[in-house]
Amino acid sequence: MKAPYPIQVIPTVLLAALTAATFAFPLKAAAADELKPIFNGKDLTGWKVPTPNPCWRVVDGVLIGENDEELKGSLLWTEPSYGNFILELEVRWTGEIDSGILFRQPELQVQFGVSRSLKKDLTGAFYTGGPERYPAAGLATNVDRLFKPDDWNKFRLEARGNTFTVWLNGQQVSQFTSDKYAEAAPIGLQVHAKLKMKVEFRNLRAQVLN
Repeated sequence: MKAPYPIQVIPTVLLAALTAATFAFPLKAAAADELKPIFNGKDLTGWKVPTPNPCWRVVDGVLIGENDEELKGSLLWTEPSYGNFILELEVRWTGEIDSGILFRQPELQVQFGVSRSLKKDLTGAFYTGGPERYPAAGLATNVDRLFKPDDWNKFRLEARGNTFTVWLNGQQVSQFTSDKYAEAAPIGLQVHAKLKMKVEFRNLRAQVLN
C-alpha cells in the first residue's frame, strides 16, 4: 500500500511539533513566574494592618475582610508602593458587598459589588471619587456573562502609564485612561463602612513593570 504521505515529511512534522512544545512550556512558565505572591496565605505579613483590626483575618489560606458589628469598615494596604504593575487575585463573595482594589495616587479604584452611591452592581468598573464617580469610559461590560456567583472569580488589573485594564476570568471587561492617576502608592483592599458584608481573597500575586 502506498503511504498517504511521503515518508520524509513525517519526521519533519513531528520534529517541528516537538520543538514548538519544548519551547512553549518554558516560556509560559517563565511568564507566570514573573508574578510574585503578595499574600503568603498564613498571616498579614507584607500588609499594613490597622490597629485595632476587627475586619481582617486569614483562615485556611484565604484573606477574609468582614465588617465589624459597628460597620465601621476598613482598608488593608500593602507595605510596598506600586506604580506600573500587574495584579492578579481571586475574589469570592455571597450577597451584597462593596469592595475593590485601590491603587495609585490620587486614588483610583476597581469596584467589586454594589456601589453605595448608585445602588447597582458595578463589578469591574473604575471608581474615581471625583464628580463623575464612575466615568462611562471606565464601566465594565459582559460581567453578567463572565462572573460566577458565590464562587471564586479571577481578576487581573494592569496599570501601565495612564492606562488601566481589568480582566475577569480571562476576558477583558474594562479599560480606563487618565493622566491624573500618575503616582505610585500601596495597593489596598476594602471593606466598606455601613454595610454588613464579607469578602474573601486568595492567590494575590503582583509584578512590577518598568
